[in-house]
Amino acid sequence: MEGKADEINLSSVLSALIRLSPFEATGSGELGFLWITEIINSGYEERWRERMASEVVESLGKHFFPEDSVPSINMEPAWIPSLLGFLSLSEKLDRQGEDSLTALRILETSAPSTDFGIRVLPILVPPLLPTYPLQSRRIALPVFYTFAPSWFSSQMENVPSKDLDKLVQAVGDPFQFPDFPLQDGKPVDLPYYNPTVAAAVLIGFASSDLWRNCLRRSNFTSLEETVSTWDGKKAALERMAYYDQLPESLFVATGIFMAIRRFEELQCPNTAEVLLMWAWTIGVVDPVDRDGWELIGRSTLRFCETRRMERLVTLKRHITDTTMESVYAELLLIGRYGKSKVKDFVKKSSVLKLQPDFWSRFRTFLYLSQACQLRRLYQIFRCNPTTWKDAVAASEVGEGNDIVSWGRSVAISPFMDWACDYP
Repeated sequence: MEGKADEINLSSVLSALIRLSPFEATGSGELGFLWITEIINSGYEERWRERMASEVVESLGKHFFPEDSVPSINMEPAWIPSLLGFLSLSEKLDRQGEDSLTALRILETSAPSTDFGIRVLPILVPPLLPTYPLQSRRIALPVFYTFAPSWFSSQMENVPSKDLDKLVQAVGDPFQFPDFPLQDGKPVDLPYYNPTVAAAVLIGFASSDLWRNCLRRSNFTSLEETVSTWDGKKAALERMAYYDQLPESLFVATGIFMAIRRFEELQCPNTAEVLLMWAWTIGVVDPVDRDGWELIGRSTLRFCETRRMERLVTLKRHITDTTMESVYAELLLIGRYGKSKVKDFVKKSSVLKLQPDFWSRFRTFLYLSQACQLRRLYQIFRCNPTTWKDAVAASEVGEGNDIVSWGRSVAISPFMDWACDYP
C-alpha cells in the first residue's frame, strides 16, 4: 500500500507542478517533453506512467494551442519520440482520451522528417479508423501527410507489407468522415485538414514499388468524382505542385508511368488522367530526358487510344493554361535551382529589387517552355496546329482515334530544348 500511496503522491505533486509552471521557463515546451521521457522510462507501473505523462501532455496542449487555434509553437524533431512513447503506452493500456488527441495535434505541427515512419505507423493506424472510440480521424489524417517523407524513406523497406497495407486501408478515402456531419457532401468543422493533400500522398504511393499494391479503388472514390471536371483536375494539380513532400518518383517518367498504370488497374481513369497531365506539367519531368519523354509519349498515345481524343483536348488546355503560371513558374525554378534555393530566393525580396526585370524575363522563359511542350505534343500525334484542329473535330464525330494510330507508328521525337521554334 505504501508504494501505491507514493505513486499517488508523486502524481499529485507532478500535476501541481505542471499547473504552476506551464513551461514558460523555456518558452518552447522542451521541459514538458523531457518530463514525458523521464516518466515513460521510469520504474513506476505502466498505468501510473501513462496517467502522469497525460498530465504533461494536457499542459503541453495548452502551451501549443493557447486559444485552441493555430499552434503558436512548432514541434522539434528531437521531441517526437517522447510523444510517440506516450501514445504507444496509452494504446497498450487502452486509455485513449483527450490527451491522446492533444498528442496527435502536437505531432501534426512537427516539421517533415524521414526518421520516424517505423514508429509512427503502428500508432497512427488506430486513430484513423472509424471504429476508434474518439473522433480522431480529422486529427490523425494531417499527421499522416505531415510524416509523408517517412513513408517514402528507405527505412520503410524493413516494415512488413501487411503493416503498410494496414496504414493505407486505415487512411481509406481521405474525403470521408463517417462520424462527422456533411454539408453539400463535404465534411464540416475541419479547419486544419486538407483532404487533397492526403490524396496527393496516396497518389505518390502509386508511383512507389513499396506502396503501389497496397492501394485500393476505395482510396480514390471521392477523388475520382472531384477530378472528373476541369476545375477539379486543375485544383488537384495545383495542390500536388505546391505540396513539397511528394516523392522523387513522381518527378521521373518511370514513376509517373507506373502510377498511371496502377490507376488504370484500379479503374480510376480520372485520377490516371490527372497523372498524365502531371507528366506534361512544365517543370515536372526533366525536359532533356529523352528516354523518359519517349515513355510519356507512348503512355499518352495508349491512354488517348483507350479514352478517346477528348482527353487530349484537356491535355493541350492544361499545357497552355495561363491561370497555372504560378504553378509552372515554381516548378521550373525548383527544377533549375533546387527546392531549398528557390524558397530562400522567394523570401529574399531584396534580390528581386536588384533584378526588377526578373519576372518579365522569366515569363518569356515560361512561355517558351509551354511552346516546346506543345510542339512535343503535336509531334507525338504527327500534327501541326492546323491538322490538330482537324483531328479534334474528327474526334467529336467519333473518328478521332485514327490520329492515335498515326502516332503509334512514329518514334517519339527528341526534345528541342528551350530554343525550339514555336510550332
